[in-house]
Formats: sequence, structure tokens, C-alpha cells
Amino acid sequence: MEMQDYDEVYALWKTIRGFGLRSMDDSREGVERFLKRNPSTSIVAEEDGRIVGSILCGHDGRRGCFYHVCVDEKYRRRGIGKAMVVRAMEELRRENINKVCLIAFTRNDIGNAFWNTIGWTKREDLNYYDFTLNEANITAFNEQ
Repeated sequence: MEMQDYDEVYALWKTIRGFGLRSMDDSREGVERFLKRNPSTSIVAEEDGRIVGSILCGHDGRRGCFYHVCVDEKYRRRGIGKAMVVRAMEELRRENINKVCLIAFTRNDIGNAFWNTIGWTKREDLNYYDFTLNEANITAFNEQ
């Protein structure tokens, strides 16, 4: 993914039911900052001359993380999601990253089924915590 893809990727994100978009992190400036830090690991899938899937993928030098993994509903069940995941993991391996994680909302039945189907393991041995440093970075969920 490159910054020139942002408008099309953001428009795709807005079509995904249940997707949570952060007001600051997912803004043009937020994604640009992310891509500058992680220039080779984020992926888009193109079909019919347009972007139909995307993964924001980055790492901290130790562990990779997937954000906003999605495929346009009309293009699902064609292997696009799995191909993007494999490509992003290959990019992480090139950067000597040995493990990758992601967060899937519990109410995201389609996403959770996808991750289980392609062999990812749901962790039961830990608790996930976060702390909000900037309350202005609001998450809005697509309810379409």
C-alpha cells in the first residue's frame, strides 16, 4: 500500500460492516505516519482496476500486527484475503519478524471465521489491555 491508495482504501473501509475506524489513526495523516514507519508491509489487492482488499501491517522490530484486514464483500471467497495475509507475512519475514498478531472484534463473525479457517490461533492464555492517550481519537463503527 502507498499513500496514493489512501482514498480508495478508506472508501473500501467505509463499506465494511462492523469495521471500526479511528478518527485520527485512520485519517490521511495517521495512515501516512503508519506507512512511513512501515513502508513495505501493508498490502492492497486489486481486481477489475480497483482496490478490493487491504491490510495495514506494521511491526515494532519484534512482533508484526495486522490492522484493518478486509475484502470487498463482492470479492470474498476467492482467496484474496488469504493471499494478502501470506504476502504481508512474507514482508514481515524479510524484516526478520517471527510472530504476527491481530485483533478481531468478538462480534465480527465473518472475520473470526476467516482467521480460524486459515489456521490462526485464538489466544486464551492472556488478557488484552489498552490505554487511551488521546480521547479525541474516537472509533466509529460502520453499521451498514
